[in-house]
Amino acid sequence: MEKKKNKRSKDKLKKQIMFQTMALPGVIFMIVFTIFPIYGILIAFQDFNIFRGVWDSPWIGFYNFRAFFNSPHFRLIMTNTIGMNVIRILTGFPLTIMVAIMINELTNLRFKKTLQTISYLPFFISWVVLGGMLRSWLSEVGLINDLLMNSGFIAERVPFLTNPSYYWSIAIISDIWRNLGWNTILYLAAMTAIDPTLYEAAKIDGGSKLQQIRYITIPGIRNIIALTLVLTVSGLLGSNLDQTLILQNPTNWQASEVLGSHIFSQGLGNANFSYATAIGILVSIISFALVIGSNALSKKIGDADIF
Repeated sequence: MEKKKNKRSKDKLKKQIMFQTMALPGVIFMIVFTIFPIYGILIAFQDFNIFRGVWDSPWIGFYNFRAFFNSPHFRLIMTNTIGMNVIRILTGFPLTIMVAIMINELTNLRFKKTLQTISYLPFFISWVVLGGMLRSWLSEVGLINDLLMNSGFIAERVPFLTNPSYYWSIAIISDIWRNLGWNTILYLAAMTAIDPTLYEAAKIDGGSKLQQIRYITIPGIRNIIALTLVLTVSGLLGSNLDQTLILQNPTNWQASEVLGSHIFSQGLGNANFSYATAIGILVSIISFALVIGSNALSKKIGDADIF
C-alpha cells in the first residue's frame, strides 16, 4: 500500500512539475525574506549591537518590553493608534458595504462601470503623491481654506495641518476615501454569485428594494463580510505608516504619533533596534489574538469559521 501511495505521489508530482516549478520562486522568496529572518526576533531580548551581531550581543531579558510600557509616551501612542483605528473601522467598514450595495443596484451599466473606475482611482495614487496633494489643499492658503472662506463658512483661515485637533479627522477621512472603492471589489464579486431568481421572486411577492437588500443581498454576502471583519479587526494596532510620515509634523505630533511611526523612528531613526523589535512582537501577538477573537465573532455572521 505504501509503495502504491508513493508511486501515486510521484506520478502526481510529475504531472504537476510545471506548476511546481512556477511556484518555486515564490516559495524561495518566502523562505529567504519571511521565514529565515524570524531568528531576528531574538534581538528584542538583547542589548543589540550591530557590530557584535545577534549571537554575541548581551541578553537583557524583557527590559525592552518594560521600557515600552514605562515610556512616558505609551498612553499617547496607544490612544492614537487604537482610537483612530476604531473610528476607521466603525465608519469605513459599514460604509464600504453600503457603497458596494449602491453600486450593485445601478441599472445603467455604463454609468456603473464609470463610477467603479472613479472610485478605484485614489487607491492607485501613492501616499507620497496623495499626501502632497492633501498638504497643498489643507494649507492655510490652500484650496479647502479658499472654498470655506469664499462660501462664508469661516471668517479666518484654519491651520488644518498644524492644529492637532484636526489630525484624526484628516487621517481617517483621507484613508477611507483612498481605500473605499477598492474595498468594495470583494462585496461586488460576492453579489454576482447571488441567484437572480431570488430577486425576481421577491418582486413578485411585493418585496421593496430595501427588503431585497435586507433579506437577499446582505445574507448572500455575509461570509465575505465575516472575512473582511476578521482582516479588519486584526489590524487594530496597525497603522498606515506612509500616511503618517507624510502628514505628521512637529506641531501635530501629539495627535499623529502611532505604533508604526514610533517603531520606525526608534528602529531606523535612533538605531534602537531591540526596542523597536520588542514593540513589533507585542503588536504581532495582540494582532494574532484579535484574529482568533474576530474569527469567533464571525461565526455569528457567516456560516462557518473563516480559518
